[in-house]
Amino acid sequence: MKLHFYGDIQGLEEGLSIICHELKIEQSEQGFPIHVKQMAGPLKINCNPERGEIFFEEKIHFFRAVGLWIQAFEEKKTFQVMEEPQFKTNGVMVDVSRNGVLTVEGIQNLLRKMALMGLNVVMMYTEDTFTVEEYPYFGYMRGRYSEQELRACDDYAHQFGIEMVPCIQTLAHLTEALKWNYAANIKDTADILLVGKEETYEFIEKLFKAASKPFRSNRIHIGMDEAHQLGLGKYLEQNGYQKRFSIMNEHLHKVVALAEKLSLTPMIWSDMYFRLGSKTGNYYDLNAHIPEDVIDSMPKNVQMVYWDYYHTDEEFYRTFLKKHKEFGSEPIFAGGVWTWNGMAPNYGKTMATTNAALEACKKEGITEVFATMWGDNGAETHPFTGLAGLQLFAEHGYGRAVDHKKLARRFSFCTGGDWDDFIALNEFDETPGVSKDNLHESHPSKFLLWQDVLLGLYDENIRSLPLGQHYLNLASRMEEAKERNKNWSEMFSFYSQLARVLSVKAEFGIHLKAAYDRRDKQELAQLKDQLPLLRSMVDELRKLHRSLWLSSLKPFGWEVIDIRYGGILSRLDTVEYRLYSWLNGSISSIEELAEERLFFDAPWKMPEGALGRNTYHRIVTAGGFSV
Repeated sequence: MKLHFYGDIQGLEEGLSIICHELKIEQSEQGFPIHVKQMAGPLKINCNPERGEIFFEEKIHFFRAVGLWIQAFEEKKTFQVMEEPQFKTNGVMVDVSRNGVLTVEGIQNLLRKMALMGLNVVMMYTEDTFTVEEYPYFGYMRGRYSEQELRACDDYAHQFGIEMVPCIQTLAHLTEALKWNYAANIKDTADILLVGKEETYEFIEKLFKAASKPFRSNRIHIGMDEAHQLGLGKYLEQNGYQKRFSIMNEHLHKVVALAEKLSLTPMIWSDMYFRLGSKTGNYYDLNAHIPEDVIDSMPKNVQMVYWDYYHTDEEFYRTFLKKHKEFGSEPIFAGGVWTWNGMAPNYGKTMATTNAALEACKKEGITEVFATMWGDNGAETHPFTGLAGLQLFAEHGYGRAVDHKKLARRFSFCTGGDWDDFIALNEFDETPGVSKDNLHESHPSKFLLWQDVLLGLYDENIRSLPLGQHYLNLASRMEEAKERNKNWSEMFSFYSQLARVLSVKAEFGIHLKAAYDRRDKQELAQLKDQLPLLRSMVDELRKLHRSLWLSSLKPFGWEVIDIRYGGILSRLDTVEYRLYSWLNGSISSIEELAEERLFFDAPWKMPEGALGRNTYHRIVTAGGFSV
C-alpha cells in the first residue's frame, strides 16, 4: 500500500516512518493522499474515494489514528470514525527487576505496539537495574541498563509522543540492591533503607540523578510501597519505637525535597499510608483511618498511585478512589495485566479487574491510569504475553464502552496476534478444579512443572482431576495458534511444548505413588521407562524457553530459570535411579513414595475453586535451599 501524508506532520516524520515500516506501508507522493490536521478535540479519521483525513490533538493520538485509518481502509474505502480520549495518560509499567530485563530492541518493539494502540506513558520498573556510577555493585550482574541504553529508549518513545518515566525505589523493595557491603550503613532491614541517616539521602540523591538523567520527563516514580517492617530493624535499635506514620512522613519529606532540588515531580505508591491506618495492616481496608494531622503534614506536590489488581467490584474502586482524593490531589490508578501468575498470564482476572477498575476511573474523573506487568518469582512469563491486556487498557482509553469485536480486531492489527489465541493462554491455569476466571490466582501450570514427581507436594491438591487430558487438548490448541500467529510462533512453540510436558508430568507422581502403594512392579517399570522421554521433553521445553527469553530479554536472569529446569532434569534422573534400585532389589523401600501425601497446607485458607499458588522454593521441596 502506498500512502501520502501531508499537512500538519512536522515533528511526526520519524515516528511515522517507523510505523509505516512496521505496517509495510510505502510513503510516496504518488500514494493515496491523507490530509493531517492537528486541532483540539476528539480523534477523527475519514475517507472518501479522493482522499483521507486525520484530525488529532496529541502526538500519540496521531499514531493511533494512523493505525485506525489503515485498518479501516483495508476493510472498506469510505468511512468516518471518531474517538474521544478518556484519559490524559494511559500506559504500562513493565517489571525489569525480577530477573527479566527487556533489551533496548525489546522495549522499542513494545513502544511500536503502544504507539498503534495509542498508549502514551511507559515505565521500566528498575529497583537496581540501572547504572549508578558511584555504586559499582548496584545492579551488578543483574542486566542493569546503561545511561546510553535508557536514552536510546527515551529518544525512540519521544518520536511517538510516549513519555518514559523513570521508576525506582527509595524506601523498600531493595533486597538485591542492599545485599552488598557498600549498603551496610544505610539499611534498616534487608530490604528497607534506614530513614533519617544522612548517608541514606546521599545514596538516594545519586539514584535520582542517575535514574532521571537519560529521560526528558521531569516526573519520577519513587516507589515507597510495601515497607512492612519500616522502623523495626536498625532504626528501632538506634531511635527506639517511633510512630510509623511519623517515620513515613519524615522520609517522604526528605526524599521529595531531593526530587525538587533536581526539578523532578515525584509519584509514590499509596499503600503504606492505608496499611498504617488499618488495624489489620490491610491496604484495602475500607475502615482504615489516616489521621488528619498525618494528611496535613504530607508533602502536597506528590502524586499518589493507587494500585489494585484484585477487585472485580466497580463500586469498591470508586470508594477507594474517593479515599485517595482525600489526600488533596488527584490519584493515578495502576491496574494489572496478570503476567506474574506463573508460567502464563491470568487473563480471567486481568479482564474482570480491568473492566471494573477502568469503568470506575472514568466515572470518578481519573485522568491518569497505567497497567502493571510484574515478573514476580523469576519472570517465568514473557512480558509480551500481556499485550492483550494492554490492548484492553487502550480501548478503554478511547471509548466510554469497550466493544469486544473491535477490541479483537484492534489487537490483531496492532500486534499481529490473534486475540482468542492470546486469551487461551489463560487455560494453562484455569484448569479443571479452578473456578471461572481464576480469581483466586491458582497456578497449576507452575507447580506441576516445577514440583518433584517423587515428592509430589501438590499431588493431593489435584487428585482425581483430569489434568493430563486437559493439557493434551491444550497442546493441540497451542499448536494451531502457532500456525495462526506467525509473528508470535516462537512464543506459541514454547507454550505448545509446555502443554505437552504437563500432559505427561501433571499426574505422573500420582501414578507413581499409587503403583508403589500396590507394589505393582510392572507398572512402576513402565513408568520408569517413560522417564527418559519425559526428560527429553523437558529439555526441549528449556531450549524453547531460552530462545524466547533471549529474543527480547537480556541474558542476565535467565540463569535462574535455567537452574530450575536443571533441577527437573536432575531429579527425573534420580527418580529413574530410585525406581531401578527398588525394582532390582538393591533397596527395600522408596521412602519418598512411602510417605503419606497431604494436601498442600498453605499459610492461607485455600478457597473453593482454587488449587494453590506458591513460589518456586516452596513448590520443589518441603525443606529449604539456604538452611
